[in-house]
Amino acid sequence: MKSNIKIVYALILALAFISCSSSDSDSTPASPYTQYGSAFEKMPKKEDAIIYQVNIRAFSAAGTLKGVQDRLTQIQELGANVIYLMPIYPVGKVKASGELGSPYAVQDYKAVNPDFGTLQDLQVLVEEAHKKNMAVVLDWVANHTAWDNTWITQHPNWYQKDAAGAIIIPPGTNYNDVAQLDFNNTEMKAAMIDAMSYWVYNANIDGFRCDYADFVPQNFWSEAITKLRSIKKNQTLLMLAEGSKVNHFASGFDYTFGFNFFSTLEKVFKESKPATTIQDSNATEYANNYNEDNRIVRYTTNHDVNLTDGTPLELFGGKKGSIATFVVAAYLKSVPMIYNGQEIGYDKRLNYFAKTPIDWSVTDAAMLAEYKKIIAFRNTSNAVKRGTYTGYSSDAVSAFTMVKDTEKVLVLSNLTNSTVKYLVAPALKATWKDAFTGTSVTLGSEITLLPFQYLVLKN
Repeated sequence: MKSNIKIVYALILALAFISCSSSDSDSTPASPYTQYGSAFEKMPKKEDAIIYQVNIRAFSAAGTLKGVQDRLTQIQELGANVIYLMPIYPVGKVKASGELGSPYAVQDYKAVNPDFGTLQDLQVLVEEAHKKNMAVVLDWVANHTAWDNTWITQHPNWYQKDAAGAIIIPPGTNYNDVAQLDFNNTEMKAAMIDAMSYWVYNANIDGFRCDYADFVPQNFWSEAITKLRSIKKNQTLLMLAEGSKVNHFASGFDYTFGFNFFSTLEKVFKESKPATTIQDSNATEYANNYNEDNRIVRYTTNHDVNLTDGTPLELFGGKKGSIATFVVAAYLKSVPMIYNGQEIGYDKRLNYFAKTPIDWSVTDAAMLAEYKKIIAFRNTSNAVKRGTYTGYSSDAVSAFTMVKDTEKVLVLSNLTNSTVKYLVAPALKATWKDAFTGTSVTLGSEITLLPFQYLVLKN
């Protein structure tokens, strides 16, 4: 018996040694973080997302994460199911732009900006959003850091430098408030992925909107997304590339960004381009071997264009025009994104380099109801969310169908401030139902649409 015990003991020691050796040589060591919070059971599928962008500085009078939490019910009632928070991190003070510095000049990738609150505030915000069946996505700035990020002094070799050895700003830009990272540096890439992982573990967040994604190498995104998705093995992470390259999908992103689509919408209004150019833009954006289930995020405003170009009311013919344009952006083979304030007809630009709190008391109730109606139908329509697109536009009217299985949806949106006659294509001549009221609508050879009138019909 004693000899058997010795043999068993020797086997145990040998197994322990093998186990230790294999873990030491493992190329992906265990994370230093433990998972905070519980699994989010109601994570939306990527086609089902309605993204609501929050500019924390503007969203409440306090400009805090708690201020976002206080309005979660209103975001939920709008019909959104993904909250995308603009950067939550401390902002660099060296060479800072604007009054408070750009949120995209990150001083510390693993901290919450004290102006916004604490890590606990973020954790509670995510928990409360999850209770309301809404995911929370963070903005990630991979390409560059603030000049007073500790990486500058601790790891200067993590940055790109000029011939004289000085760290440079992002090439081809005037972004003087940020320093360009070097994605040939393996240590830097590992530290970046570690920092992204930190938030998945410590705040239980549900994905990232990745800033300036076209200018960060694809192999980095592939490595980062693979690692991040391995953290939540049985759960989806939503990954949005703020970029237009089709290879983002090969890297693991769920969405790209509709830059071309937005600029085309502007040209329809500013330059009186025909509505047919919108379907041309759609074809351009979906060229280059997009799969049928890929979707582009489209919008009628976001933090950048709101500040530089104007609010939707300025750009798209006032309240009625901006709604008529939003219908097209939200239904035309897209995943829609709403920027805080647009849903209430807020008419002031939001300077995200300063505190410009939205005055929610000026809510246009009729406009908010219109947004809710448009989003609510999208949330029930597989054709709009997953369907095949066909364009039927005229010069004045953006017209298209979205079809999935037996469901067919037709959108007609007059993008002019004139009453127009739309000649109905033979394929569309039929008796339809109004998607919002259920009223029967028979389309003959032509239909008259009032200024900025839109119709959403279904079979």
